[in-house]
Amino acid sequence: MQPHQEKSRMDPFSDTLQRLREAFRSGRTRPAEFRAAQLKGLGRFLQDHKKLLQEALAQDLHKSFFESDSSELILCQNEVNLALKNLHTWMKDEPVAKNLLTQLDSAFIRKEPFGLALIISPWNYPVNLTLVPLVGALAAGNCVVLKPSEISQGTEKVLAEVLPLYLDQSCFAVVQGGPEETQQLLKHKFDYIFFTGSPRVGKIVMAAATEHLTPITLELGGKNPCYVDDNCDPQTVANRVVWFRYYNTGQTCVAPDYVLCSPEMQERLLPAMQSAITRFYGDDPRASPNLGRIINEKHFQRLQGLLGCGRVAIGGQSDERDRYIAPTVLVDVQQMEPVMQEEIFGPILPILNVRSLDEAIDFINRREKPLALYAFSTRNQVVKQVLDWTSSGNFGGNDGFMFMTLNSLPFGGVGNSGMGKYHGKFSFDTFSHHRACLLAHSGLEKLKGIRYPPYTPRRKQLISWALSFQNCTLL
Repeated sequence: MQPHQEKSRMDPFSDTLQRLREAFRSGRTRPAEFRAAQLKGLGRFLQDHKKLLQEALAQDLHKSFFESDSSELILCQNEVNLALKNLHTWMKDEPVAKNLLTQLDSAFIRKEPFGLALIISPWNYPVNLTLVPLVGALAAGNCVVLKPSEISQGTEKVLAEVLPLYLDQSCFAVVQGGPEETQQLLKHKFDYIFFTGSPRVGKIVMAAATEHLTPITLELGGKNPCYVDDNCDPQTVANRVVWFRYYNTGQTCVAPDYVLCSPEMQERLLPAMQSAITRFYGDDPRASPNLGRIINEKHFQRLQGLLGCGRVAIGGQSDERDRYIAPTVLVDVQQMEPVMQEEIFGPILPILNVRSLDEAIDFINRREKPLALYAFSTRNQVVKQVLDWTSSGNFGGNDGFMFMTLNSLPFGGVGNSGMGKYHGKFSFDTFSHHRACLLAHSGLEKLKGIRYPPYTPRRKQLISWALSFQNCTLL
C-alpha cells in the first residue's frame, strides 16, 4: 500500500480537504461569476427538491410541510436571493476616511475569502441552520466542508447525496458521521469554523479551533427568559408565548425557555395558555398536524425526566413509542430544579414568580447571557427597561422570535450563548476577511519626505497637524 493510501485509510478526510485546498489556492472560487453560479445551484437544489426536503423533515421531526416551508425552505431561498442580488455590491472594495498624510493614497477595505471553511450544523432546523451559513460562505468565495447532524438522518441523507450534485465538487464537500468522526475532522486545520449547537459541544469545537488559531463563530443556546408584566392582555401574551414555545415542539434555540411573572399574572395567564393550546392544537394535541415529535429516544427520556419538576398545570402527557410530549406548563418550580439548570429544548414551559420588574431583571442578570430575551407589557417603558438593563444575543418586545425572519438583522449570541453573527450581509461579512489596504503612489517622494527623521520642531508640528485631521479631503 502506498503511503498516501495508508494515510487516507486512517484519515478519511485528508484527500477531500487537500482537494478543496488546492481548488482554493487556484483562485477558482474568487470571481463573482463563480460565486453566483454556486448560489444559483443552491437555489435550484431548494426548488428541485422541495418535496424531498419536506419529506425528510417530516421523517426527522414530524414537521408539517407548511412548517418546513415557513421555518426552513423559504428562509433559505430568501438568503440565496438576497446574496445574488447584492453580491457585486458586497464584494466591492470599501473606501475609508483618510488623514492629510495619506490624502493622495488609496485606502480601502478588501473583503476576501478566508479559504477552507467548516460548517457544523445541528438537527433541530437541519436545512435552515445548514444552508443559511452556507450561503454566506459561498458568497464570500470560500471552499466549504459541510458537516450536517447525524441525528436528523433523513435530512442528512438528502444533503449528503443530492446537494453536492448542484455545487462544484472541487470546492465543496459534505462529510458524514457522529461525534467521533467530527472530532477527527476538527484535528485538521481550517481557515474558518462555523458551529451551531450546544454550549457544551461549542467548547470542544472552540478548543479544537485554538490548536490552529482558527477564527470561529459559535451559535449556541441557553435559557431564554420571558418576562410578562402585570400590564398585559393575558390572552394576547398567551397566544404569542404558546406559539413560539411549542413551535417545532419546543426544539428551537430561541424559544422562550421560562416565564417570569407575578403570582397574579400567573393566575390570569394559565387559563389563557390552555385556551391557546386548545385552539392551536385541538383537544388532543397528539393528533394535530401542527405539533411535531421529539427528535430521538435520548432526548425524549431527558425531557420526560424534566416533567417531574414543580407541578404540571397544563399538559404533561407523553408517549414513548411516538416520542410525543404534550404542550406542558409547569408551576411551583424551584430555581435549583433540573428544568431550570439546563436548556429545555422541548415542549415544556416553567413559570416562576417574581414580585417586581427589578426582581425579574436581577434574576436574568444573575444567569448566563441568553441567546434571546422576551418582554411583554402594554407599557413601553417596561419593555424598554428590560432591553436597557439586560444583555442577550437577540431581543423581542411583545413578540417572539420573528426577528429570525429578517435577514436585515444580525443573528447571534453573546457570552455563553455564542459569539459572532450571521444572516443576510452579516453572513457574507462573517465568512470574509476584512483586509486593510493602503496603496501609495510610487513617486511623490518630496511630499512623503516630511515623515522621515531628523525631526525638526517645524517637521514635528507639521506631522502632528497632518495626523490630527481625519476624514478630510483636498478635493
